[in-house]
Amino acid sequence: MKVKINNFDALIVVDMQNDFMPTGVLPVPEADQIVPSINEYTKLFESKGLPVFFTRDWHPENHISFKGYGGIWPPHCVQHTEGAKFHKDLYIPSDNKFIISKGTSQDFDAYSGFQGTILNDLLKERGIKRIFVCGVATDYCVKNTVLGGLNLGYQTFVLEDAIKGVNVKPDDSKKAIDTMLKNGAVFITKEDISA
Repeated sequence: MKVKINNFDALIVVDMQNDFMPTGVLPVPEADQIVPSINEYTKLFESKGLPVFFTRDWHPENHISFKGYGGIWPPHCVQHTEGAKFHKDLYIPSDNKFIISKGTSQDFDAYSGFQGTILNDLLKERGIKRIFVCGVATDYCVKNTVLGGLNLGYQTFVLEDAIKGVNVKPDDSKKAIDTMLKNGAVFITKEDISA
């Protein structure tokens, strides 16, 4: 299918942080390999004057998702640490970009960029009707951000050449993709987009 970018579109780049890269504490295999694709999408949206939102985990040291505090994950993306920074090669425009921090309080976990953030408000202020989602991990924060967008009424596209899954269980990403499709997400690649 062909999708033409318009003034009601926004790009959401999910959690491209050092701790989720292959050498990080919570590695998503090959996550670094999608950086060039994400950068292409970012530059496309930037060239059209469209907003780009970068979500990030931004956890306190005692976050509820961490082992030792009742969670299942090793400590990751702790506020102001190297692991919480975006990948060094990730292109971040100087204008019309927004950093969305999630999981910022000790007792609230957030897999979706919409949970406990102002992402929805910022999209609505700008008249956004369609969102294009990429990043990591397919089976966690990408999936939940996509489902959140669909539940809020956005037409939601997943950029399938710019996502990677962690696959704690081998078929987690496939199940996540099936769930997103069943709920109305549309999967596209660069070849499907026209400016």
